[in-house]
Amino acid sequence: MKPQTFDSHSEAQRSHWQTLKNLSKHLWPSDRKDLRFRVFVAVICLIGAKLLNVYVPFLLKESIDQLSLEKALIAAPTALIFSYGLARFMVQVLNELRDLFFIKVSQHAQRTIALNTFHHLHELSLDFHLSRQTGGLSRVIERGTRGIQFLLSFMTFNILPTLLEIVLVSVVISYHFNLTYAAIVFFTILGYIVLTLVVTEWRLKFRRTMNQAESKANTKAIDSLLNYETVKYFSNEEHEFQRFDFSLKKYEAAAIKSQYSLSLLNISQGLIISIGLIAVMSLAGYGVADGRLTVGDFVLINSFLIQLYMPLNFLGFVYREIKQSLIDMDKMFELLEIHSSIKDDDNAQSLKIQNSTVRFEGVHFSYNEDREILKGISFEVGQGKTTAIVGPSGSGKSTIFRLLFRFYDTNSGHIFIDGKNIKEVTQKSLRQSIGVVPQDTVLFNDTIGYNIQYGKSGADNKQVTEAATMAHIHQFIESLPQKYESEVGERGLKLSGGEKQRVAIARTILKNPEILIFDEATSALDSHTEKEIQKSLKEVSRNKTTLVIAHRLSTVIDADEILVLKNGLIVEKGRHEELLAKKGEYASMWLEQQQQEKSLSPTD
Repeated sequence: MKPQTFDSHSEAQRSHWQTLKNLSKHLWPSDRKDLRFRVFVAVICLIGAKLLNVYVPFLLKESIDQLSLEKALIAAPTALIFSYGLARFMVQVLNELRDLFFIKVSQHAQRTIALNTFHHLHELSLDFHLSRQTGGLSRVIERGTRGIQFLLSFMTFNILPTLLEIVLVSVVISYHFNLTYAAIVFFTILGYIVLTLVVTEWRLKFRRTMNQAESKANTKAIDSLLNYETVKYFSNEEHEFQRFDFSLKKYEAAAIKSQYSLSLLNISQGLIISIGLIAVMSLAGYGVADGRLTVGDFVLINSFLIQLYMPLNFLGFVYREIKQSLIDMDKMFELLEIHSSIKDDDNAQSLKIQNSTVRFEGVHFSYNEDREILKGISFEVGQGKTTAIVGPSGSGKSTIFRLLFRFYDTNSGHIFIDGKNIKEVTQKSLRQSIGVVPQDTVLFNDTIGYNIQYGKSGADNKQVTEAATMAHIHQFIESLPQKYESEVGERGLKLSGGEKQRVAIARTILKNPEILIFDEATSALDSHTEKEIQKSLKEVSRNKTTLVIAHRLSTVIDADEILVLKNGLIVEKGRHEELLAKKGEYASMWLEQQQQEKSLSPTD
């Protein structure tokens, strides 16, 4: 079984147009007329602001021409100056209205896409998540969401409006002056854009190196902090510092090169703008000198040029960031195109258990083609019965519960619950019917109460307390200053191994499923606590179909049936006494564990 992988540092494989097409569906949602109306109003405000922005310099020109007259009437230029100021204010008002109407659309798009991605990640199979890099997926979602925000802000309200303004100004200059002026302005802007795009494209390699170095540094930092205790065990702080610094040095070198190239770009841009400005202003100056143009026309052409050149100053930055945003969005949308290897059948129905019998029939399974884990396993656990599965490490014990939970599908053979093939029922209903206490308990970085209540969303405090009492952790919780509101820390590190395991047991008790799986459920507990928990587990599993995966044989001596697994095969099965009498594999394991316990027990 080949695991699905996702390389968060790979080059985008998608078309940017495909990404923009996916984004447009969220900006113009078919089921939200209110959002469509907001988009329409925002576009009207945008166009109105640009038309008014092109007209503003004419008000300034007329004001100057009026003031230049020998017998100027003060009322005329005053009215024009007032109109000029009012027009500039209205441009700002229209831009703000545009942002106000569009903000709900953009935020809705970001939230919907991020939520869809998060939901999709939870729908993917276990093999995908086992292959992911620590922190990698969260960075993809974070960058992708940030990319959407940047793209909407700058492309929608910077690049496109600027292009519209360039076209409008070029037409106005051609009409009001002549084609020579328009040609100089046009080729100046064209040269500026070409230079910016070419140099920025060259500069992207430094930016890419910076991003990769940042991602590697972030991954190494998270990995090191998550394994804080291991670092301390081996006194490898200096080694971790050097690993982190290695990535930071790469980032530093790329950042310096990026700044050098940026300075080169800015100087080149300034040179092109200055040449175009000198050429146009010289023509206008000659026109004023020979009487063809007024002083107002001279100011008009200067105002137009400043209006055009100011937004272009950000073109390099905007182009680079838009391209990076598209790459980040590509990667996020790539996640949505990864399909789960475990899917519900089109005709899958909800599992409704009446007789919670579990049956494996000729089950073969392998994680990869090189090694088969289960080799034709067959057994049945009757309703209300407890079956224990024992065997050496790597024999396939935990694989059985993963198959029952349908984290994976069998290569061949079938698994039945209540006579129904689990491939023919929905995964959600299947997993709602099964409760698991895993060997390695990982808790959410929240309160103890939240972690127990996670077993049954909406459970009240009384139910949570009862579950904690049955799991023999209520007294401990009550002894804490914050009681059930006590924070457990990241991965539950503020609790001991036994305390975490009892929280997990309480969570499963609260879920109250028809089928129970205990995967080394008491492995982290001391002997005294283990005996108490065993009593609780026995009480909880009464009249429930129970699978117990155990390494310590003393915990399963009361099981209705014990399956001995070795090299993917059931080599023995029966009750504890029967298996001891056979003097086979189970008896050898039992003898070995008894000797180990005796050697570890204190002597006089």
